Amino acid sequence: MTVLLQRDGGVATVTLNRPEAMNAWDTALGDDLRTAVQELAADEAVRAVVITGAGRAFSAGADLKAGFDPTPQGPPDVGTALRTRYHPIITGIRTMPKPVVAAVNGVAAGIGCSLALACDLVVAADSAYFLLAFVNIGLVPDGGSSLLIPERVGLARAAEMAMLGERVPAATALGWGLINRVVPDDELRGDVAALAARLAAGPTRSYAGTKRQLNAWMFARMEEQLELEATIQHELAASGDFAEGVRAFVEKRPARFAGS
Repeated sequence: MTVLLQRDGGVATVTLNRPEAMNAWDTALGDDLRTAVQELAADEAVRAVVITGAGRAFSAGADLKAGFDPTPQGPPDVGTALRTRYHPIITGIRTMPKPVVAAVNGVAAGIGCSLALACDLVVAADSAYFLLAFVNIGLVPDGGSSLLIPERVGLARAAEMAMLGERVPAATALGWGLINRVVPDDELRGDVAALAARLAAGPTRSYAGTKRQLNAWMFARMEEQLELEATIQHELAASGDFAEGVRAFVEKRPARFAGS
């Protein structure tokens, strides 16, 4: 299974389980994670949710080596993948009537970064880092990151992450206000377990009401923004720069972008 689901009392833990690929998203992982999020949202016995990754990564983003859904025209159909798999996960976390905690145990890049930041609380290990890697392959932020990041840290930091594509270490992310807490690597599991247990024992309807308030104020246009992301991403997936970016990634060399 690409996603593991474990229940302990009122706490459910979702673990991305492709450690050999640093929990990069392929079609199966996207489908399995969407199913898990929908199942937990509807399960009244679950009062708090933790999302984490197996092995040394939270998620390295989309699995470029696995490829993308093809189209008759040739370019990959990233728009459909975003709309049918990624968007239901992100909106499902935001609208889930219970708190969701991201336990970021390593790299959170691309859609992995979006997934972490869609959660209500983000706790990261010292060695973790956050990365909007899209620009490095000629794409734009997706998975809601073009909305989630500026709402957390403002335009200047969001533009820096999106346009420079540089790692943001956990300590820096905390200083920016991108995440909530940073803990030593060997304490992440225990600290998140204690936080999740506290939330599960708390007033669930209060948490749900708080999420509704925050969503209404900060994310009222989320669906519109997600659609814009999908539209632009689909356009760029047909570009020469994207094709070059993916080739360079696979070949482990710097990309030579031509602006085409």
